[in-house]
Amino acid sequence: MSVSITASRLETAVSSVVRGQSDVVRRVLACMISGGHVLLEDFPGTGKTTMAKAIAKAIRGATFKRVQFTPDLLPSDILGISVLDPRTQEFRFHQGPIFTDILLADEINRASPRTQSALLEAMGERQATIDGQRYDLDGLFFVIATQNPVEFRGTYPLPEAQMDRFSIQCKLGYVTATEEAAILADQADSHPVDTLTPVASRDEIIALMAAARQVRFSEELRHYVVSLVGATRGHPSIQLAASPRASLALMKISQALAVFQGLDFVSPELIQSVAADVIAHRIVLAPEAKYSGVNSRQIIADLIELTPVPV
Repeated sequence: MSVSITASRLETAVSSVVRGQSDVVRRVLACMISGGHVLLEDFPGTGKTTMAKAIAKAIRGATFKRVQFTPDLLPSDILGISVLDPRTQEFRFHQGPIFTDILLADEINRASPRTQSALLEAMGERQATIDGQRYDLDGLFFVIATQNPVEFRGTYPLPEAQMDRFSIQCKLGYVTATEEAAILADQADSHPVDTLTPVASRDEIIALMAAARQVRFSEELRHYVVSLVGATRGHPSIQLAASPRASLALMKISQALAVFQGLDFVSPELIQSVAADVIAHRIVLAPEAKYSGVNSRQIIADLIELTPVPV
């Protein structure tokens, strides 16, 4: 089975559960096979958690764990803890939910910054240092974090370092009336995610990840990505610009999107289509720009228009 067929089957399976969100489904799956992590931010009930569960069920052999982030959650609740065995008088390490293929960090902004920081090393370096010992996070290790944009009481804004660990930030939004009616029909007897069957193995997903890395990304496009991301630096409306990590994420997710389109090369249009999702959440607007109603995604859209496209 070719990688493009595997990608198509995976996308179709998840879209059959998360209706009316085909664009977001493709970007989230592209983020996964690029080796990145995604932050889903939208109103309650728009399907953020359902999407995470559908992706996990569609992959045969993939482990899935969910952490409900709350103010009293501790770093050890995520990473794991060493417990004394009374019989042997030795400490045994009990792995936390971070040791999984797909981790759903539900309502991540409800946990304290101390607990949020437990994810920094894992998301950035695919490893966790616990009690002075390093543990590698092999395989997929895909973090899907959710947060609601309208709730402020009892929440902690994600620090810039945490936001920079997310390859993309996506919003689902409300579906059309027709799609919403279809959702009601789907869930008349049971939830479609409960009957979803795997369409790809864990090994096939890892093969997809390897294939994405082989997609041709020309020297001209590398300079284009660097110019686009670099345009955020020194911009009068931006206080904190995007880092080279944004350039890497934009390149890798564009390569992954090419796999879903059955292409063996990346085009400027692919880069432009996902640039706002990759860059906008990483920048911090200057106070005067924020108060004047400037939107970070609009700034990225303007920069796309201004940055020369390689021919």
